[in-house]
Amino acid sequence: MKRPILQLLTIAFLLVASACSSPDSPAPQNNLTSNSLARTWDEGMPLGNGWLGELVWLKGTSVRFSIDRADLWDLRAVPELSLPEWNFKWVMQKWMEKDYGKVQDLFDYRAYDNSFKPTKIPGAGIEFSWKGSDKPARTELDLAHATANIKWPDGVSMQTFVHAGKSIGYFRFIAVPADFAFRLVPPVYQDQSSVSNNVGIGTQDLRLLGYQQGKVIETPGKLVYRQEGAPGFYYIVSVEWAKSGGNITGKWSITSSLSDKKGQPNAEKITAEAPDFDLASREHQEWWRKFWAKSDLQVPDTVLQKQWYMEQYKFGSAARADAPPISLQAVWTADNGKLPPWKGDFHNDLNTQLSYWPSYSANHLDLEEGFLNWLWEIKPENERYTRSYFGVGGLNVPGVATLLGEPMGGWIQYSFGPTVSAWLSQHFYLHWRYTLDRDFLANRAYPYISSVATFLDEFSVRDSAGMRQLPLSSSPEIHDNSAEAWFTKTTNFDIGMIRFTFNKAAELADELGKKEEAAKWARILNEWPGLAFDSTGLNFAPGQRYQESHRHFSHLVAWHPLGVIDWSDGPEVQQVLTNTLRNLEKFGPDYWCGYSYSWAGNLYARAFDGERAAKSLRDFALCFTLPNSFHVNGDQSKSGKSKFLYRPFTLEGNFAFASGLQEMLIQSHTGIIHVFPAIPASWKEASFTNLRAEGAFLVSATLSKGKVTRIEIHAEKDGLLQLADPENKGKIIESQMKAGAVLKWSYKD
Repeated sequence: MKRPILQLLTIAFLLVASACSSPDSPAPQNNLTSNSLARTWDEGMPLGNGWLGELVWLKGTSVRFSIDRADLWDLRAVPELSLPEWNFKWVMQKWMEKDYGKVQDLFDYRAYDNSFKPTKIPGAGIEFSWKGSDKPARTELDLAHATANIKWPDGVSMQTFVHAGKSIGYFRFIAVPADFAFRLVPPVYQDQSSVSNNVGIGTQDLRLLGYQQGKVIETPGKLVYRQEGAPGFYYIVSVEWAKSGGNITGKWSITSSLSDKKGQPNAEKITAEAPDFDLASREHQEWWRKFWAKSDLQVPDTVLQKQWYMEQYKFGSAARADAPPISLQAVWTADNGKLPPWKGDFHNDLNTQLSYWPSYSANHLDLEEGFLNWLWEIKPENERYTRSYFGVGGLNVPGVATLLGEPMGGWIQYSFGPTVSAWLSQHFYLHWRYTLDRDFLANRAYPYISSVATFLDEFSVRDSAGMRQLPLSSSPEIHDNSAEAWFTKTTNFDIGMIRFTFNKAAELADELGKKEEAAKWARILNEWPGLAFDSTGLNFAPGQRYQESHRHFSHLVAWHPLGVIDWSDGPEVQQVLTNTLRNLEKFGPDYWCGYSYSWAGNLYARAFDGERAAKSLRDFALCFTLPNSFHVNGDQSKSGKSKFLYRPFTLEGNFAFASGLQEMLIQSHTGIIHVFPAIPASWKEASFTNLRAEGAFLVSATLSKGKVTRIEIHAEKDGLLQLADPENKGKIIESQMKAGAVLKWSYKD
C-alpha cells in the first residue's frame, strides 16, 4: 500500500523560489521548422515583443520581413457616432417600430462595414534578395530563444529576432554573395490606379485611407521612411546596417507620433543608439529565459504539447505590461495591401477576453497587466461613452473599440452591448484572486467592478413582477445582426454577466470592509432572475433553446469562464451542464470557428471530461491553424470540422487553446485546487511546474503510471490552502499557509 506523506515547510519564499527546479525551456522538437519559407504573410515565422512584430516569409523571390508596431492606428472618428440618433433609446425605438433597418444602415453598414476608418495599419516590409534567395531553405523558429534562423543551400544563413525588452529588431546574414541586396518597402497608399473616384480600389484596399505616399530616404548604411497618416498622425521606420567581410548585420525600428507624445525616442534615435547584435541577443535571450522559467507543463500528446508551447511563445511575443493589449492580430498586421481582418481592432465581445485566459494559471500576470492597464487608461473615455450612448452613469466599454477605447460601430447588439464591461471586469477580479494584491484590490479591481455595477443598476428596468431586466438584451452573436438578435427577456449571456458583477462587487466590498456597499450589491443581485434552462440544458433566454450550430457559446458564459454556476454545485446543476454539452454535440460544429473548439476544450475540462477536452483541443490544433500555428477561424483541413472554410487570422482561439490544456491540469476557480482534474485515461505520465492557482499559490505536480505521486505548493501570501486529495475523492486537505510556506504532498510505499 502507498500512503500519503504531507509536509509543511515554512521558509522564506525567495529562498524557496531559488531552490525550486526551474522549468525547462521548450525542447528543440517543439520548434517551428520547415524545408522552405512560407509564401504568404500569415504563414510567416512570427517574432514580437508586444510593441513590435515581425513575420518572416518569401514574397516572390525576396525574403521579406513584414514589420509592425502596436500603435499604428488611423484614429479618425466615425461620423455616424456623432449623430443625434446615436443613443440606445433611439435604437430601441426603431426596433419597437420594426424599423430596424435604419439602425443597421447607420451604425453597422455605414459606420463599420463600408468605412475604412478607424483601423489598425501595417508598418512596412524589408526585403532581401540574391540569386538563390527563393531556393528551398531550412527554416527554424527557435522558441527557447525567440529567434528565427534560415539556412540556404548556397551557404547563406540568416538570424533575426525582435528584442524582448527594447523597440528594435535585429538581423544578420552570413556569407552573403556579391549580388545581395535589400530594400525598405512601404505599404502602397497611392499608385497609378489611385485615380479619382477610387477606380480599381477594393473596399478593403489600404489606398482608401487617402494618405500621401511617404518616401524612403537612403543614406550610406541607413534607410528611413516617414509616413504621414490621418491628420496629426505619422510613423517612422528606420533601418541601419553594416557589412563586415561577407556578413551583413542590421537593425530596425518603428515609432509613431503616439509614442513621440509619450516622450519615447524615435526610430532613428533607437537604431543609432541600440546595442550591437551580440549584446542585444544576450539581453533578449535572458528575458526569454526568465519567461520560460515562469511555468511549464509536459503531457504525452505531442500535438497538444507543441501547440501549447507555440501559444506561450506567441503570448510572450504579443503582450507587455506597458504595451497596448492583444488586438485581433496583435503585432502581426496583414501585409497584403489591404486592411487587416475586422480592421485589427479590439473586439470585446469575446476576442480580447479569450486572449488573456491562459495568463493566469500559466503564471504570466506580469504580461496580463497590459490589458488591465489599458482598460484603466481608457476608463474616462469609456465613462463618456456610457453617458453619451446609454444615458446613465457608471462604466461600460464598446464591444468594438479603437486603440484609445473609442467606439467603432458594427453589429449594434454587441458593439454597443450593455454587458461588455461586465465581462472585461472579470479580468480585474481574476488578477486579484491570483495575486491577493490588496493595493490592486482597493485601487483597481473594486473601483472598476463597482463602476460596472453602478451602470447596470442605473440602466436596468423592472418587469411586471418587480424583477430587474435589461430594456433589451442580446446573446453574441445569435441571429447575427438581425432585429431578431434583440431579446425582450434578458438572455443567459447578460444574466451571467450581471450576476457575476453584483456578486463580485459584494464580495470585494466585503473584503475591503465596505459593509453598506456589500449589502447594496447583494440586494441588487437578488433582484435579478436566474439562468434559463430546460431539459436541453442552458438556453439563450427564457423559451429560447440552443437549437442550431453556432460559433459563440454565449449562453454558457455563466458556467465558463465566469463560474456563476459550476460542476461543484451538485448533481442537479451537473445534469443541466451535461445536457447542455450533449445539446451542443447534437447540433454539431457546422458553424463553429476554431475558437469554438478551444472554448469547448475549456468547457469539457470544467466538466472533468478529459477525453472530450483533449479531442476538442486536438481538433483545433490540427484543423484550424496554419503551419505557423496562427488560428484562422475556418477548417483548413476540409475534414468536416466546420462549414467555415475561410482563413481570417485572429489570435483568441490560440490563447483559449492554451487555457484549455491548463484547465485539464489544474483548476482552482472554486477556491479548491484540483491537480490533473480532466485528463484522458490514456495519459499515464504528465507533469507541470509553477502553474498558478487562485489564492496566490504556485503549484507543481507529477503524474506517474497513472497516479499523482507529487504535489508541491508555494504560498506567496497568507491564506487558507484547500487541496483536493487526488487519492481520496471528496476529501479536502486544508492548511493555513503563511507567505513563503511550502506544502509538499507525495505518496510513498
